[in-house]
Amino acid sequence: MAMTRVRPGRATKSLFKTRGRLAAGPASVVQRDSAVIDWAAYIDGHRVSTDTIDDAVRMIRDGRLMPAAEVPRGGVMSAAAEPSAGFVWVGLHEPSETELAELAEVFGLHELAVEDAINAHQRPKLERYDDVNFFVMKTVGYVRRGPDGAEVVETGEVMIFCGPDFVVTVRHGTHCELGCVRKDLEKDPSRLSLGPSAVLHAVADRVVDGYVSVAVAVQEDLDQVEEAVFSPERTDESRRIYQLKREVIQLKRAVGPLAGPLRNLSNRRFVPSEIKEYLRDVEDHLTRVRDQVEAYDELLNPILQAHMTQVTVADNQDMRKISAWGALFMVPTAIAGIYGMNFDFMPETEWAFGYPMILGVIATACLCLYRGFRRNGWL
Repeated sequence: MAMTRVRPGRATKSLFKTRGRLAAGPASVVQRDSAVIDWAAYIDGHRVSTDTIDDAVRMIRDGRLMPAAEVPRGGVMSAAAEPSAGFVWVGLHEPSETELAELAEVFGLHELAVEDAINAHQRPKLERYDDVNFFVMKTVGYVRRGPDGAEVVETGEVMIFCGPDFVVTVRHGTHCELGCVRKDLEKDPSRLSLGPSAVLHAVADRVVDGYVSVAVAVQEDLDQVEEAVFSPERTDESRRIYQLKREVIQLKRAVGPLAGPLRNLSNRRFVPSEIKEYLRDVEDHLTRVRDQVEAYDELLNPILQAHMTQVTVADNQDMRKISAWGALFMVPTAIAGIYGMNFDFMPETEWAFGYPMILGVIATACLCLYRGFRRNGWL
């Protein structure tokens, strides 16, 4: 399918006339509910502040940039006549179809990738459309939800369009904010000067760090459940174990499929060797988290089986106790039932000590049964 790319020097018509979420006027595309979080042009690792995304794109593609040697002390550069290498970074949060369509026209994004970025709910993947790489990652967060305040794994997504001179990050969900990633990179111009792949690595590192944090939280809950199951106190942990099992599956679906795309990303030619080293470190962290999640999943099965076994044993103990007490009450009931039939010729009915003797027989029989049940552990 054909893609539209803006030629160097071409002015875009009305793309994002305001900065941030503030409206600039009636002709503005981005209103107060805009999905655009931040944008900037980066030249030799330094941020170039512009009024619009339009200006940032033209600045990079027209080559009217200030050389790195002339960067002011404050780190903010202005347009100049000398060319320099750089890229544009646009950050979006749950954009509308209109907003992303305008960016697609400017940066030449493939319509299939744009559709995936709008609809979300994608599997982690890495796809290439001409010279644009489309990278999808699942984000996770451990949040409290529901009336009981139970913690659940909540998933979101981060899509990255990475081209030769631009990066567009599209985030879905309320967690894994990328503002801190941008700030950290801007403090390290040497890494940021490596180009769009530096942003791609930083975002991937941020997402995997989120996996690590959630895995640690799940480990704590898993330890608590395990301790409760094997404690002498009798508690019902079946619902909690089932809920934790679901959260581990959610985490597993986010972590597992990312291994392949991340490995393929570190082998792409457009990624500098310096960034590949960092990507291998991220891949190592991902492998460790994936192994942890697999271990959690495997550990929950025997914990659930052990809990169900304990429930069955407890039920059997209850049944034995009920049966033992029933046997104890059966003796006086049987004797009293026999003597309640009112026959004329019954043993010891005319004897003065017959009534105390029967009471003694009942007490002796009940005592013998009680001691026998206690010795066998039924009571």
